[in-house]
Amino acid sequence: MYTDASEVPGPVALRLERVSKSYRTGNARVPALREVSLSVPAGTFTAVMGPSGSGKSTLLQCAAGLDTPDSGRVLLGSTDMSRLRRRALPAFRRDHVGFVFQSYNLLPQLSVVRNVTLPLLLGGRSVERDWLKYVLEAVGLAGLDERKPQELSGGQQQRAAIARALITRPEAVFADEPTGALDSAAARQVLDLLRHTVTDLGQTVVMVTHDPAAACSADNVLFLADGQLDGSMANASVRDITERVAYLGER
Repeated sequence: MYTDASEVPGPVALRLERVSKSYRTGNARVPALREVSLSVPAGTFTAVMGPSGSGKSTLLQCAAGLDTPDSGRVLLGSTDMSRLRRRALPAFRRDHVGFVFQSYNLLPQLSVVRNVTLPLLLGGRSVERDWLKYVLEAVGLAGLDERKPQELSGGQQQRAAIARALITRPEAVFADEPTGALDSAAARQVLDLLRHTVTDLGQTVVMVTHDPAAACSADNVLFLADGQLDGSMANASVRDITERVAYLGER
């Protein structure tokens, strides 16, 4: 993780500049992010960790364009999402952002292939059959094109969700606790798949997780405490991450 884009040795996929966000609770406003600045290199896997209430989900939502900061800028590739008009943001997000939810968010009445290609169809874009075939093979769903979500295991459903996130060739894929609803074996497969999308497909992945075992799959782990950055680790072990999380906010 870099706080200055000039430090990144290569293209920058995502940049946050002094991003702040707060939410109203009764008559008070509660800060979720406090002037967070960071840059994520293209083609890397970043995990975001922090205790409950640290702002990690808000960070992910602002970075993905699902929420709007109160102040600061969010740039995805060369586009400043903070300056996009309200009507333009959903279309940009659909074409340039991939998002993987903990609960999969697949439509039960649609087949795997229709769930995967839904972002293209909603955007009025044609489906590249070769790319679709490649993505389905890459996530291990070849031959399961016409199955409905309820005919798949939890791990397979998350693989379909990852395929959907990849189908538009996005600038970045954001994953919110993608292994939270899976058993340990399926979780390991999903993490290996996310790793594969980075290593072999050149994708940029940013993942929120509470699990040090999941975070150690990432190239870099970003720590948040009380809405502020509290350091980062590169190529960290489970033990390193666990020990660091235990002392978040104490420095």
